Amino acid sequence: MNAESDDRLIVALDVPNALEALQLADGIGDAVSFYKIGLGMLTSGGLALANELKQEHGKRIFLDLKLFDIGQTVENAVRGLSQFDLDFLTVHGDPHVVRAAKEGAGGKDLQILAVTILTSLDRSDLDAGLMQAGDVADLVVERAAKAFEAGADGVIASPNEAARIRALPQASGRLIVTPGVRPAGSAGDDQKRIATPAIAIAAGADHIVVGRPVWRAPSPRAAAQAIQAELRSPQARIPNR
Repeated sequence: MNAESDDRLIVALDVPNALEALQLADGIGDAVSFYKIGLGMLTSGGLALANELKQEHGKRIFLDLKLFDIGQTVENAVRGLSQFDLDFLTVHGDPHVVRAAKEGAGGKDLQILAVTILTSLDRSDLDAGLMQAGDVADLVVERAAKAFEAGADGVIASPNEAARIRALPQASGRLIVTPGVRPAGSAGDDQKRIATPAIAIAAGADHIVVGRPVWRAPSPRAAAQAIQAELRSPQARIPNR
């Protein structure tokens, strides 16, 4: 791994197809060591892309599928995916889904991350979906605690909730991965609960996920390097850790 590269930064390859994603990764080079491949890429060569980035380029891979189904179906799906050499896989944070995913992972190195509440959603969105009443942050923390109790290796949550999740007794030794991260001055796009990279790490996140601010930049490599520099700044230091 290049000295510049810090795997706390995960770059989301949310581009139209695997060829463009591979070209992007080639251009970024050794400035990034960890990539996220999402559901939108799955039908455009996503698993082949994951394999090539992992086996031929030595990258870590986060497969972001947010699986949700009955337990047996989730278990079977994760068992199949665990045959690939992946690092992270997302499932919805409902306890029965988390338990099934861990069973499917079968002791492999694949780490199961539970989605709490999508960072693109706010209270009005939850109301429209007939979701439980209450403050969004409170619901995220409650879902995180239940996912940890069900065996999740980590959770996906916005930077706004990272500190409260990190303070949970159940969070000891578990991962917090935060999407909704935008360098200062970047557009929010479809994210509603956002923060800068330094704030997210200082709040207790282990990894941040950044997509469009990197691949839309005139130089994606330079954009990634700027985020890496921010992660090493004093502002990103976690208090009392």
